Amino acid sequence: MEIRRSVRVPCSAERLFSWVDDLAVYPTWMRLVHDVEAVAVADGEPPAWNVELRAQVGPLARSKRLRMARTVHVPPRESVFERAEVDGRRHSPWVLRATVVDVDDEADDASTELTMELRYGGSLWTGALLQRVLDEEVRLGSDALVEAVSAEPRR
Repeated sequence: MEIRRSVRVPCSAERLFSWVDDLAVYPTWMRLVHDVEAVAVADGEPPAWNVELRAQVGPLARSKRLRMARTVHVPPRESVFERAEVDGRRHSPWVLRATVVDVDDEADDASTELTMELRYGGSLWTGALLQRVLDEEVRLGSDALVEAVSAEPRR
């Protein structure tokens, strides 16, 4: 399964990037990301978080806990988070990529485009119904992010 969504935000790349390069910030604007806790890592290891994803499907809630590590960090342009469990077992891949680019728009002096890509290789979160639920959660999250960034005082 793959979800890809782009949104234009009226702010600088640096400001927008600060909202997407740390998973601990995601619960403030992405309802799908229910809980995030930073985890201790060894020196030289990439930052990592325990993440709980939760989606409502009718009267039922589907949730998933994963450990994610930031494997790419190129401020203020790109962050990639990948599932990185430490239990020695094989797990389905989860990859979240956030890419930020400046938009050349004469009507807007500071406009940036964010593209979020989520790729999942397992079977628990698949199917047409769940795909629609995830798509809707991502759409709502995009709207909430634009609102949150727009409400933040300009730096």
